[in-house]
Amino acid sequence: MANEKNLYETLGVPKTASADEIKKAYRKLARKYHPDLNPGDKASEETFKKINQAYEILSNPENRTKYDKYGEQWQYGEQYEKARTSQQQTQGSPFGGYDFNFGSSEGGGFEDILSQMLGGRTGRRRSHPQPGQSIEQPVDISLEEAASGTSRLLSFQMQKPCETCGGSGAKDKKICPTCQGTGINPGIERLEVKIPAGVNTDSKIRLAGKGGYGQAGGQRGDLYLRIHVRPHEKFERKDDDLTVNVPVNLTTAMLGGEIFIPSLKGKLALKIPAETQNGRTFRLKGQGIPHLGKDGSGDLLAKVSIVLPEKLTDTERDLFEKLRQLRPDS
Repeated sequence: MANEKNLYETLGVPKTASADEIKKAYRKLARKYHPDLNPGDKASEETFKKINQAYEILSNPENRTKYDKYGEQWQYGEQYEKARTSQQQTQGSPFGGYDFNFGSSEGGGFEDILSQMLGGRTGRRRSHPQPGQSIEQPVDISLEEAASGTSRLLSFQMQKPCETCGGSGAKDKKICPTCQGTGINPGIERLEVKIPAGVNTDSKIRLAGKGGYGQAGGQRGDLYLRIHVRPHEKFERKDDDLTVNVPVNLTTAMLGGEIFIPSLKGKLALKIPAETQNGRTFRLKGQGIPHLGKDGSGDLLAKVSIVLPEKLTDTERDLFEKLRQLRPDS
């Protein structure tokens, strides 16, 4: 448990540590104790959980402030303090006379109050369901996968319901010793997702109810896949159109002919008319990227790049000399 020590001690930093210092310490320890680097080592796995739990709290400025003020019961301290100041009646406390003396040996202490609220007179936790947070997960795919659609088996770390208390935060009418009352613990989520054809870089795919777990019976948040399409060595994409440079030799450009050009569906025949100029672009309808969520596809733009002959023979040179005489201004 991250709170057996002190969260700062767990990460090996002083209480005055900056956010950057906390992050650096966390990354260093996470690399050292990550389960993938210590297969089968239960001690490292447990330490990794403690490190993540500590960082989860201290990396959040609001939660860190609460932890510094209330200690290991930081989630409940503010709630009880508000209850005392806003709901207190003329006859005793709103919690049936429980004393809000934090740390005092006189009267009911903070631990006693929490224990009673979790399973004493009330018989249930006085907490409202809180929905889980939305999570954004980057997914890297190729241009071919963007055009045809694909799937990915994702594996990422997230807070999951505590197995000891079933996510309630309480065990045997006391604070759960595993999750310290949070109802959650760090875990690995594995999920197979489908990516539709037509996605582009920065496209977001929403998977409802696949995000962070809620607390106190709250619904799960959403998972958002943020897509990144890797650049292609041949094709340049703009919206759903693709552009490809196609080399055309001089004689074909001058006299016309047929060439074959690459596409995501294989080679396509393209007729080159006579006297085609360098840089001319031909549009092949429907040979681009499928429209996301709609029928049809973008176009393929074939841009001509005329290739001049090299290492001319004497005969070829003579012919070009004759052409120059015939067309001195060319």
